[in-house]
Amino acid sequence: MDLVDYKEESYEKIKSHFRDFAAKLAVKDVRFVPISALKGDNVVDKSKKMPWYQGGTLRYILENIHIGSDHNHIDGRFPVQYVIRPQRDEFHDFRGYAGRIAGGVFRVGEKVIVLPSGFSSTIKSIISHTKELKEAFPPMSVTMTLEDDIDISRGDMIVKENNGPRVGQDIDVMMCWMSEKPMMLNGKYAIKHTTADARCMVTDVKYKVDVNTLEKVLDDDNVGLNEIARISLRTTKPLFFDSYRQNRKTGAIIMIDEATNTTVGAGMIV
Repeated sequence: MDLVDYKEESYEKIKSHFRDFAAKLAVKDVRFVPISALKGDNVVDKSKKMPWYQGGTLRYILENIHIGSDHNHIDGRFPVQYVIRPQRDEFHDFRGYAGRIAGGVFRVGEKVIVLPSGFSSTIKSIISHTKELKEAFPPMSVTMTLEDDIDISRGDMIVKENNGPRVGQDIDVMMCWMSEKPMMLNGKYAIKHTTADARCMVTDVKYKVDVNTLEKVLDDDNVGLNEIARISLRTTKPLFFDSYRQNRKTGAIIMIDEATNTTVGAGMIV
């Protein structure tokens, strides 16, 4: 603010321009503080040069602002990473499903559904690396056992009853392209989603995003290095997913070039 003589008019003009820009990102909570990094105004202590500003200092806001959790503790999601079957007589009937909780809180005795089979069961036990637990939540890594003997393998997902993810093969994704080789429309790629592996085809490029203005660029199918685009994918098998806004774990995918085995894109499901 020292560069504009601490004028309220300049501050309000910058606020207005940035609000218009932030609206395109759907940012709900934006805070503004007029500061002088050079002189320290409104950084730690209130500035005497800007009596027109009645809000808190930068330090006060940073110390008191609410920070939302990175984890979804509502929708139960447990992608199975590994099936444990010990080859020992004392664990003859043990069948455990290991993985990291991606969402929700799972408790012993709760009913769950296994995808893609749709079979239901009840959680028999939840085991950490040291002891048995009564419940587990993100981002804990645990082994879960069920009351029923169900055929479950890596890539399957255990979810809460009456609270499942979206299931489908047609997915819209905001994709950040990370390869010098442009994305191929109708091209085929491998994808990784939670613990599942599949193949997919790019069926449509809906639009690209101009990263400087956030404007949508239509009728341009050429997606190159460091460009962002909303695309449609068709997968070879159904995936169990949520939007990225709802769950960062089940809403994220990566695309892999099968010829080179390099990651070419990182996507957020919409």
